[in-house]
Amino acid sequence: MTILRTERLTLRPARESDAGRFAEILSNWNVIRMMRLAPHPYTEELARAWIETHAPEREAGSAHRFAIERDGRLIGTCDVDEIANGVGDLGYWLEEPAWGQGIASEAARAVMAFAFDGLRLGRLTSGHAADNPASGKVLTKLGFRRVGQARVWSTPRACEIDQIKYERGRP
Repeated sequence: MTILRTERLTLRPARESDAGRFAEILSNWNVIRMMRLAPHPYTEELARAWIETHAPEREAGSAHRFAIERDGRLIGTCDVDEIANGVGDLGYWLEEPAWGQGIASEAARAVMAFAFDGLRLGRLTSGHAADNPASGKVLTKLGFRRVGQARVWSTPRACEIDQIKYERGRP
């Protein structure tokens, strides 16, 4: 099980004991509304079931998910999933008090390096809700380029939204 460390963060596999904290973070509408597939309301039981999928996904090579800790406190997640044919999708979310501090960029940079160097992926994709320009700034800072826009279903919002799509090749 891989653990990544940055200047301020530890990125580690999620534990069952994280379920309550995940549910707490995702009970904030400002956080969960920016996610595409997470149900709302988000419960501890849903978090526990999601965490149980991580080890099988990792073993199958289809996803590598990391809990983000800062100063020993769980503040979000960053992952590469939908891995197939040398391509993976980079995603992240943080508790609202952690926004605007460069944490998403720091965590995503570490996971991106793991994806390219450790997993030997050739390309990463990502995306964000059109009304979340801060996430687009994170991606462009990491060298992603915008490649389009699509209408996608947002489970928490229970409607279709515009999603901005990005990609980046191996450095």
